[in-house]
Amino acid sequence: MPSKIAGTRRPSARPGGGRAPAPPRGARGGVRGFYTRAKRAWDRPLTAYYVIIGAGLLITTLGLVMVYSASMITALRYELVPSYFFRKQFFAALLGTGLLLVASRMPVKLHRALAYPILVGAVFLMVLVQIPGIGHSVGGNQNWISLGGPFMLQPSEFGKLGLILWGADLLARKQDMKLLTQWKHMLVPLVPGAFMLLGLIMLGGDMGTAIILTAILFGLLWTAGAPTRLFVGVLAVATAIGVLLIKTSPHRMDRFQCIGATDPGGEGAPCLQAAHGIYALASGGWFGSGLGASVEKWGQLPEAHTDFIFAVTGEELGLAGTLSVLALFAALGYAGIRVAGGTENPFVRFAAGGVTTWITAQAVINIGAVLGLLPIAGVPLPLFSYGGSALLPTMFAVGLLIAFARQEPAAKAALAMRRPGWGKRAGVRWKSMRRRVKKRPSGER
Repeated sequence: MPSKIAGTRRPSARPGGGRAPAPPRGARGGVRGFYTRAKRAWDRPLTAYYVIIGAGLLITTLGLVMVYSASMITALRYELVPSYFFRKQFFAALLGTGLLLVASRMPVKLHRALAYPILVGAVFLMVLVQIPGIGHSVGGNQNWISLGGPFMLQPSEFGKLGLILWGADLLARKQDMKLLTQWKHMLVPLVPGAFMLLGLIMLGGDMGTAIILTAILFGLLWTAGAPTRLFVGVLAVATAIGVLLIKTSPHRMDRFQCIGATDPGGEGAPCLQAAHGIYALASGGWFGSGLGASVEKWGQLPEAHTDFIFAVTGEELGLAGTLSVLALFAALGYAGIRVAGGTENPFVRFAAGGVTTWITAQAVINIGAVLGLLPIAGVPLPLFSYGGSALLPTMFAVGLLIAFARQEPAAKAALAMRRPGWGKRAGVRWKSMRRRVKKRPSGER
């Protein structure tokens, strides 16, 4: 008769005999265990959906806070109330949230139907910009239309969204017809259409926006599986045109010479903004000088609430704040890549790839300029910098990613399980649903 020893337990036996296998060492703890749990959580159906929502809203909210902090001195300089720019940005954020919600609930067919109206509308407005008396020049670039009072519209921002939707719809239809294996069908009419938009933008002198539009074009071609030779050819042509435009403009050459500059020079010197951006980041330390305590925004740093808001963030919130912003953009970009790579719908893949390229490329160009690693392109930090014309189409684009993420089959099933009354609509009693849920393996509910 087996002896019973207090405090001991017999090992559980498997149905086939023998002891149950011990869990893997990585699953019990340590770095490997954390990686395993993180990978398992990331592989859940709704992870990309929640990451896009969370990262997008957190970037926008933190951007509102920093716009208020960075723009107060500028508003006082123009004899305005300190919250003037914040109020305008907050109003734009409310409109953008409405656009995000609408876009996130729209079916894919309706997104495709909007491609041509958005593109045609953007082109029409970009033509109006070049008409004297209608278009307005800001910062040396004529790419604005006055809407009356303090409100201005930059049509080229909507041109980015139009190119993504139109290009995704065009490539999806050609893929359905098995035409993307021929290089001429991959390039025409996508590349000529993109170059038409680039020409309208460059008429106003806005090379920063033209660079972002070029990145979107490359993102669409890359997602469509363009061969390397074709991709390199288009890149070579775009690079040659860009070099020509830079060489023929002293202002653009000055921006290239200010890469890594630490000497601001005198008043009106070309490297004043770049150097003071580095000063702001350097004085922030680990945790910053405190919200609202920036020194550079008191007139030393031009465009503190628009193009160089990341520098003010580094000065007031320190390295911790800037790394948090970078982490949010990285999470948003990675979730967009997952949506683009995990769908069977070609339009969703191309559109998600285009939106992800747009947001990540613009963030890299803006932050790289603030860090002194890239020339100053004059583009805002997406969802973060001041500017309603940039915020509205970008929030609509984030709504696109949300709609695509929630329409994946696994995500759609997981969301259906979370809706109250789903079981009744499906003709299943809630009691049986509860029993069925308890027997499910761990996962999204």
